[in-house]
Amino acid sequence: MNRNGLPESEAEDPQREFRDYCIGGVLALILTALAFGAVAWSVFGSWQRLIALTLLAGLQVVVHFRYFLHIDLYKSHRDELQLILFTSLILFLMAGGTIWILWNLHFRML
Repeated sequence: MNRNGLPESEAEDPQREFRDYCIGGVLALILTALAFGAVAWSVFGSWQRLIALTLLAGLQVVVHFRYFLHIDLYKSHRDELQLILFTSLILFLMAGGTIWILWNLHFRML
């Protein structure tokens, strides 16, 4: 706890916040460059490239949550994290179910 009664994760420190934004920006640029490079230079085969892009996208989401949205595993942010995870689950179920249905229909049409 700091002198204002806020947890350290929510204390307003402009230098620390600027440093976090800079670190997040650099990490996001590196992850984006790696994803573009994996596709542009065909470093991997098609399935390996898909797996690499999925991992890079997941890391990108973690970087954005941590450095830009300031959502971490502290107790004060757990409600926000649970809300985001539940929303992600619903979106995954909707998108996955749609792809599953369309894939099934595609094979029935053959």
